[in-house]
Amino acid sequence: MLLNYGGVLNTAVEADALVYNGFGSWNNAVGAYALFSNRASWGNCAFGYQALYSNDASSAGVANGNNAFGFNALALNVDGDSNNAFGAQALEFNVDGYSNNAFGLNALWNNVDGPFNCAFGFYALASNVAAATNCAFGNGPLYSNDSSAAGLANANNAFGHDALFSNVDGAANVAIGDSAFFDNVSGSFNTAVGCVAGASVEGDDNIYIGATSGLPGGGSESGTIRIGDPSVVTDCYIAGIFGATAPTGSAVFVASDGKLGTLTSSARFKDDIKPMDKASESILALKPVTFRYKREIDALGTLQFGLLAEDVEKVNPDFVVRDKKGRPYSVRYDQINAMLLNEFLKEHNAFVEEQRKVEKLEHTVTNLVATVKEQTTQIEKMSAQVQLSKAEQQTALNDQ
Repeated sequence: MLLNYGGVLNTAVEADALVYNGFGSWNNAVGAYALFSNRASWGNCAFGYQALYSNDASSAGVANGNNAFGFNALALNVDGDSNNAFGAQALEFNVDGYSNNAFGLNALWNNVDGPFNCAFGFYALASNVAAATNCAFGNGPLYSNDSSAAGLANANNAFGHDALFSNVDGAANVAIGDSAFFDNVSGSFNTAVGCVAGASVEGDDNIYIGATSGLPGGGSESGTIRIGDPSVVTDCYIAGIFGATAPTGSAVFVASDGKLGTLTSSARFKDDIKPMDKASESILALKPVTFRYKREIDALGTLQFGLLAEDVEKVNPDFVVRDKKGRPYSVRYDQINAMLLNEFLKEHNAFVEEQRKVEKLEHTVTNLVATVKEQTTQIEKMSAQVQLSKAEQQTALNDQ
């Protein structure tokens, strides 16, 4: 039965479709109870049992331009406009959320008033209540998003089966790949690209790129970039570094777990500071060698100069960098350089001390020479006086 009071160009097919329509126009309702409560809103299309059932139940006439295709699609919408729901129970509980797009069974199922969301796939954004501007593509992406109804989980983008599945209150996350950032609950500003990338991680401001990349074993971390899974990725090539000169900066080091970083020389990061003293003397036992890397490493067989980690370990294990299995892998040449500097300074200081001793001795000798000269002069004067006295005495004797 269609109770029309002035609306034009409406189409109602099936019992009780558009039954209360008053002044709403350009509406299409196909299915039992489709657009059942619509009074004055216009431009809506409802196809399916109870599709847009409560649309415009407030009689405000603002629930316009909605499209619902499927059982209970947009069934509880009252004042929301410009929504698109394609699939059984898609946007079923939406009341006044607007400009949402839901394609798939239970897509945006629990959305009440969240606007500007896009859900494409089975249970995509199914638990979202009030959060806005989220995009979910695939089966189950952002399934738990905003299930707290706090409206905090905004601006998330999930592409892939169960991507960002557990997210509740996290915002501004990007997950591309099946199960990417699967366990994240409240972390924000994360980016994960790759199948299962960051799947077991919770935190903020992380970037994971590559299949199964992320914190090994899962857990919580923030402000971290991880590219590739260290258990399967064995080589890395990055363009734009070789041949590009950086006149200032710090050397980059790589730990056995793949972490990149630089060394700091600031005292504020150090404990137990004391002079190196004799600790550097162990480097005098090191045995530098020449060598060529094996052909699978260096096909050109370039002549190299350095140390053997196994030999260095025998001299001082603290000089050695170890691989994941704890075996000697490389040498901490930067530490050896510091110890060489200490040995040089020790030799330099010893040389300076010897120079001071020589200078002191030279000064002493100079003083002695001056003293001898002065004494010689005095002796000469005394000798001259004696001679003069003898001459005077002789003259006196002669005069007698």
